[in-house]
Amino acid sequence: MKGILGKKLGMTRVVKDNGIYVPVTIIQCTPNIIHQIKTADKDGYNAIALGFEARKRPTKTKKFYYVREFHVDSLDGLEKGAAIDLSVLAEGDIISITGVTKGKGQQGVMKRYNFRGGPGGHGSHFMREPGSVGARAKPGKIHPGKKLPGHMGSDQMTRKSSVEYIDMENNLIGIKGPVPGSINSYVTIKKLSA
Repeated sequence: MKGILGKKLGMTRVVKDNGIYVPVTIIQCTPNIIHQIKTADKDGYNAIALGFEARKRPTKTKKFYYVREFHVDSLDGLEKGAAIDLSVLAEGDIISITGVTKGKGQQGVMKRYNFRGGPGGHGSHFMREPGSVGARAKPGKIHPGKKLPGHMGSDQMTRKSSVEYIDMENNLIGIKGPVPGSINSYVTIKKLSA
């Protein structure tokens, strides 16, 4: 196995042996349950689906709040219903962590794209607006990708980081730096290298 699912709890810092403070995000990774096994014969590739946080009222199709699929090279030793814990990771591992960023609703160009805006005083009416958006006659339309006001956040984001510490007793892992998502949001951790 090269990954695990977890829940973001918040940020703190750890002190290294040389006295350097390292900011970390704490992720709670209670044992994941193998929810489904996919084989190359039946599905075309080898993979397992991990389930995180069992539902209080499970249905036939929905037994967990968060389910993600991981590709594996071999299915040896993996069986449906088995638990995967933090032993798949070690301190110093390079990982990629995926989460959904905080939703910020509809925002203007100053907050969304860091536009400077217009002058603030002397009777100016050009304050927090985007300004000119192009020619009127030709092409007479707004090109796709133009930076304009709109929905901000709630995007899936993946960043690369490293494992700073692991607490096996409490099922906690410390990831260096920030992690996308709000507190109590679900994240997917994939091991890249040691």
